[in-house]
Amino acid sequence: MRHPTRAGVREAAAKVAAILPPTPIFVRSIRGTDVVFKAESLQPIGAFKIRGAWHRLTELGTEARARGVVAFSSGNHAQGVAWAARRLGMPATIVMPSDAPRAKRDATLALGAEVVDYDRATESRETIAARLAEARGATLVPSFDDPWIIEGQGSTGIEAAAQMAAAGLGTPMHVVIPCGGGGLAAGIALALKDAAITVVEPEGWDDMRRSLEASWIEPVGDDPPPTACDALQTTIVSPLTFDVLSRRDATGVAVGEAEVRAAQRWAAEQLRLVVEPGGAVALAAVLGGKVPVAPGMLVVLSGGNVDMDAYAKAIGA
Repeated sequence: MRHPTRAGVREAAAKVAAILPPTPIFVRSIRGTDVVFKAESLQPIGAFKIRGAWHRLTELGTEARARGVVAFSSGNHAQGVAWAARRLGMPATIVMPSDAPRAKRDATLALGAEVVDYDRATESRETIAARLAEARGATLVPSFDDPWIIEGQGSTGIEAAAQMAAAGLGTPMHVVIPCGGGGLAAGIALALKDAAITVVEPEGWDDMRRSLEASWIEPVGDDPPPTACDALQTTIVSPLTFDVLSRRDATGVAVGEAEVRAAQRWAAEQLRLVVEPGGAVALAAVLGGKVPVAPGMLVVLSGGNVDMDAYAKAIGA
């Protein structure tokens, strides 16, 4: 099996830079220390997933592109794959949970992808997607268990480090990152080899945190609690992402739903940004004191795709 590499991350970063402007960084003081925020919520599809999708799909040959791709996602990876497929003239099919946020489903359809529903409580999205891909001769594009996807997401770190250097903000010393399957965190860990890495997950869904502490992969337990962080409801991480983060001595923390809502409100008030629940967990951990603030801290705001009624309720609007 091919493994993601730092060289691959740099190649992905060059690809992404050729088609997309960098997402902005913001600096705000938290408890007297400047913290840098990377606004991946401002990507064309509203999330960082566009990076990995572009890197993965551009690696496919002519015949594979003609047969198309199949992916599974609650919405952000779905949109990334759909966006990249449309730009490359490829058919795309996305397996999405029936309870996915309507805004994410509608955006995926608007990008020209076919959507296949499944019940996340009783069906396996991986199995459904694999069967579809086999039947159609299409390429399966996982949301995080893929070396090209990991490398593509890591371009976030390359881009942020260059922006910080250009702004005289030094180098990233500690990166705090939302984590579902760990593709973004693993990619950034490869990109920024000297930075400390902390992954953040919703309480009850913190399988990467527990896996890193145990030194082996631990799945999410039975009957995990409900969470607004739909993008982070991954029941087990992959060996690829776990291996990268484990080798980098990454650490993990979990945040509660009230902390996530408070972070969404803070992002709206202080950064004028709409951030989805899953995209706000890293900020929630920093605001809540679960990750100590220190110079050189970079916090990733990974997505901004929200149901507006739910968002208004979350921030008390």
